Amino acid sequence: MLVEAGFYKLFGENPETMWFFLRHWINVVMRMLGPNAGYGVERMPRSGGLVVAANHFSSIDPPAVGIYSLRQLYYMTKVELLNVPIAGESLRMTGSFGVRRGSGDRDAIRVARWVLQQGLAVGMFMEGTRQKFGYPGDVQAGAAMLAMQEGVPVVPCGVDTFGWSLSNRRPYAVVFGDPIDLGGLPRNGAGYKEGAKVLEAEIVRLWRQASEAVAAGLPKQLPDGTPRHKPIRARESYPIPNVRRWPTEPWAKVPLGPIYRSSQ
Repeated sequence: MLVEAGFYKLFGENPETMWFFLRHWINVVMRMLGPNAGYGVERMPRSGGLVVAANHFSSIDPPAVGIYSLRQLYYMTKVELLNVPIAGESLRMTGSFGVRRGSGDRDAIRVARWVLQQGLAVGMFMEGTRQKFGYPGDVQAGAAMLAMQEGVPVVPCGVDTFGWSLSNRRPYAVVFGDPIDLGGLPRNGAGYKEGAKVLEAEIVRLWRQASEAVAAGLPKQLPDGTPRHKPIRARESYPIPNVRRWPTEPWAKVPLGPIYRSSQ
């Protein structure tokens, strides 16, 4: 609907420009959806390909991580969500691309690798689905595999949003860790699993910090001295990369531009 109306063309069909425009308004909305804080924001590299790997509790997690990220995040998102009118289009126009869960979606992996090759940032929730018991679950190896195949770092992220909903707008916190280089591990199934375990341990540690921050009323700094940060403003995310040249290979069934065909 939005794409067919030409809305995306107003932003040069560039998800970075779209996100630059929307970031301010999303920050405003997120303030209305409950007290929140970000920590470790400055640990994220300003340039170059990277994977941001987080745990997953709530539907608010993607924007919660996104508003504290110094970089535009190209989320790997379940296809069903991208097919939702208006909401799905908005996600696609800000760079999200589809993955068919439980099917080993090679198209999604190829798109993610293309994003990393352009020096951009892929966002992934490592458990693959929301966790229902209040603590992070077992992680999948996808984030580690992508980072190792493309030779980019992984920024782990701990999120405490468990129980958040529109009827329960509880405080929440996001904590970013230092970039992790998994390049020393073998690029095979065993190596990917080992890398996933490294990330899992760090994400659990950061989630605990996020939980403690929420319990302490979102303090100005964590016990280790990590300062609290406000949501990133648009001007803090300069410069805007030019990513208008979308992949055209036959495998790009879920391309990043305005001609999405996420249901194919």
